[in-house]
Amino acid sequence: MMKTDFRHEPRYIIILAMLLVAAFFLPNWLRFLLQTALAGGLVSLGVVLQMRAGQVNFGQGLWYCLGGYAVGMLSAKAGITDVALLLPAAVVVALIAGVGMGVMLSRYREIFFAMLSLAVSMILYGLLVKAAWLGSTDGFNIPPVSYFGWLPDRAVRPDVTYAMTASLVILACVIVARYLKSGAGMLCEAVAENEIRLEYLGASSRRVVFFAVFTAAGISGLGGGLLAISTGHVDPLMTNWTTSGSFVFVALLAGRGSTIAPFLGFFALEVVQTYALDFAPNIWQMILGAVMLAVILLLPDGLWSLVQKRTKA
Repeated sequence: MMKTDFRHEPRYIIILAMLLVAAFFLPNWLRFLLQTALAGGLVSLGVVLQMRAGQVNFGQGLWYCLGGYAVGMLSAKAGITDVALLLPAAVVVALIAGVGMGVMLSRYREIFFAMLSLAVSMILYGLLVKAAWLGSTDGFNIPPVSYFGWLPDRAVRPDVTYAMTASLVILACVIVARYLKSGAGMLCEAVAENEIRLEYLGASSRRVVFFAVFTAAGISGLGGGLLAISTGHVDPLMTNWTTSGSFVFVALLAGRGSTIAPFLGFFALEVVQTYALDFAPNIWQMILGAVMLAVILLLPDGLWSLVQKRTKA
């Protein structure tokens, strides 16, 4: 497996910021696709964090859904519609759940870690499906949100929402990059490579895994909140196993060599799926599967390995 090197990470984040600014000139439908990909990319970034510690979370949609439903319930049920309160609430709710799940998951490894996380996310899915007051399987719509007391006009609302999403994604990339370059972040690699030796050195592998889960929960909750605001809708599918599986696949597809890789991978996957569904609605799953298989066979370290090889050259 290709080693990760974060010396060039500030440069990559700046490039991502420039690309996101340039996206203002894209067609509205394509920019909305990018906006939803940014929200989903945050969740895939959380998966990458745990993969660096050698663990794969098949229930990452749990925190994604909690963040989305926190925004939805506060805005649609409690009448709180300002992002200054909604998004922090989404992160806090996900972090609270992350504390409990982190304590539990840090005791397990490999398939037990993956299956336990998946089981808890499906429990939440079952509860939401049975909750008629939350719309059951259909979910519910949320009203337009305000920005620090300002409710933008309908014409400029997509621009404001995109600008907020892009800004928060850049901020999240900076925070996660600093975490991965810190001592705590570097210990994640040690857990994946030789957990016993790490314990001999006096570090707690359970604590390292806990903080990886905790951090992943926070950024995934933010992603869920951003998606709820972008689409104006939440539903139980946000925590279904298919949704969680897509986050894991994007993490594998993009690679874990950079904090911006999950966003590029998620956007590439969304574009391929959109065009495949448009040009071949009856076999779009086959086309998507063929593209995925080609990437796995030709680039086992993910799409970002192309950038790493070029950087090394």
